[in-house]
Amino acid sequence: MKRMRSIGLAVGLSCLLLISATGCGNTAQETGQAEPSAPAASKQANGEPKAGGTITMAMPAEPDTLDVQRTNMLSSDTIAMLLGDTLLSQDPETHELKPNLAESYNISEDGLTWTFTLRKGVAFHDGTPLTAKALKATYERALDPKTQAKDARTRLQPLQSIEALDDQTFVMHLKEPSAPLLLNLSNLSFLQPLSSAAIQTFGDQYGRNPVGVGPWKFESWKPGESVTLVRNEAYHSPSPFAKNKGPVRPERLVIKFIKDNQTMMAALDSGSIDIATYVAPKDVKKYKKNDAYTVLEQMRSGLGLFVEMNLRSKPLQDVQVRKALNMAINKEAMVKAILLGEGEVADGPLSPNMFGYDPAIKQYAYHYDAEQAKQLLEAAGWKANGQGIVEKDGQPLSLTLLSSERWSQQSQLVQAMLKEIGVEVKIKNMDFGALLDSASKGEFDLVFMNYTEFDPDFISIFLHSREIGGMNHAAIHNKELDGLLDKGRTTVGKADRQKIYEAVQKLVVEQAYWIPLYISKDFQVVNNRVQGTVYKDVYWNFQDSWVNG
Repeated sequence: MKRMRSIGLAVGLSCLLLISATGCGNTAQETGQAEPSAPAASKQANGEPKAGGTITMAMPAEPDTLDVQRTNMLSSDTIAMLLGDTLLSQDPETHELKPNLAESYNISEDGLTWTFTLRKGVAFHDGTPLTAKALKATYERALDPKTQAKDARTRLQPLQSIEALDDQTFVMHLKEPSAPLLLNLSNLSFLQPLSSAAIQTFGDQYGRNPVGVGPWKFESWKPGESVTLVRNEAYHSPSPFAKNKGPVRPERLVIKFIKDNQTMMAALDSGSIDIATYVAPKDVKKYKKNDAYTVLEQMRSGLGLFVEMNLRSKPLQDVQVRKALNMAINKEAMVKAILLGEGEVADGPLSPNMFGYDPAIKQYAYHYDAEQAKQLLEAAGWKANGQGIVEKDGQPLSLTLLSSERWSQQSQLVQAMLKEIGVEVKIKNMDFGALLDSASKGEFDLVFMNYTEFDPDFISIFLHSREIGGMNHAAIHNKELDGLLDKGRTTVGKADRQKIYEAVQKLVVEQAYWIPLYISKDFQVVNNRVQGTVYKDVYWNFQDSWVNG
């Protein structure tokens, strides 16, 4: 699922949201900016860097498209991030923002006019130059309803208009100050520049023929099998934090799609892949003890798993029913059984390592109490029938849960726990792309979802009424919640913003819109034939990597 980003101002609007290009010097902590978690690991180099070779990595899901504006899939993002580059770049250790594709930028005192001067000499993979006009076209495409953009459109909502004053000068005019936008511009996925020439050439097939400005170029896509990328020999615009200032050293990067975790681990053991991603906790232990591998371990910023409840479903329109479902789930048992203790219980929509998290949520969140859950259902008019299933007006409380193969154990546990309070759950497994499509159409009662993010503004995509038909799968329409989410986006002071998101969490819990399940650790296992520094912090970065053997 997806992915994965955002925030801030505190010392005058001229320093809005930023560690400024001109040296305002505010840290993320000072400005109320979200603090991304530290890099997952730093690999020890063995020998001198060298060019050549192929890195093969495996992912559990195949992308629906590589058009970053039209996807919400983490697998799509993972690949697209390798193809693209960003206006700003974030240090993977300190999280400091510095110009990247932009050589400098300035934000007006009122926070409404943002001017970027683009680096000269940068070109797309098809040879067309990166200009302010090209970037303007990229953002306007995302905002165009015809594009049906997803995450990108949401992130660009603060924009009033865009100007390309000349080839190098790009200006964004905002409707109102925006806390999350600046860090969003450092995201390698949904706001990366896209080639207008390629979009015009390939039309609806652009998602199978993506063209960016990044270190890797798209070569081929074998449906159901893999995507192959090749080194961009013309690349010379890496992050200012990278040591290697030229093209990446490996010649090819092959991303294989292996849904079954055991099959993926067997491929790692046999050497047919170099990197296994999102490895189950139960499989990690042996690699930690093996000097041939490096395990990258990182607590997720965001939720590892939660359940959205569809408010179009009549039983779920009753908040007492939603509360009962929350109280029926033994989250501690899930953390032990699924994560082997490598994670923690989720109490609300934000994880503890996200800006805006309310520590007091432990007191007002729902806790496992099956008997209290039964009482809530009975008070709402649901009585147990002869089969032990509760019913009302002759209709049993039977709900469909959308899940996928990788969540099979989780779905069975939820099914069993809800059965204990008399709720029948029918599990419907599907590929994640199909799951997202069905969820967006409202074709479910319950659906598993997860996200990785640094800034609390991201949850607007799931909770704001303007996102109904998009990622607000549950069709939540709460004016008070909409107002808080809007205020959280436009408020730039750290303390005020913290209070807003505390109020958001209280309201979401009070209305029991979600069943937050757990916050997980992400594990990736790397064969040490891949040398150098490999960071996994929302994205993989092979700029300072090379292949031995």
